Amino acid sequence: MNIKRIVELIEGEIITENPKYDMQLTHAFTSDLMSDVLTIDHQRDDIALLTGLANVQTIRTVEMAGLNLVILVRGKKANADMIEIANENDITIIETNYSAFRTSAILYNAGVKSLF
Repeated sequence: MNIKRIVELIEGEIITENPKYDMQLTHAFTSDLMSDVLTIDHQRDDIALLTGLANVQTIRTVEMAGLNLVILVRGKKANADMIEIANENDITIIETNYSAFRTSAILYNAGVKSLF
């Protein structure tokens, strides 16, 4: 599933520059614990992190984990520092007002697989 379709399904908004519209999302997981994100041994660009943790540490952790897509749930907003660092590292950030549960369910029902 591509980013454009994700945005449509979750009524989200891309807030970073140069989103990877051609990226195909196959897996996702939800976590607010960045230590859990660091346990991922998959450095692929077809995995999304869904989180309500909107701070610079989230983007730094995603960068270290080799992920390229963050979906901020529950109406959380990325600050300017997050957006700048994401842009520098080709990380796409999508914001949605949906809960983590609802966002996960929508993506799962659309064919995105759970990472765990």
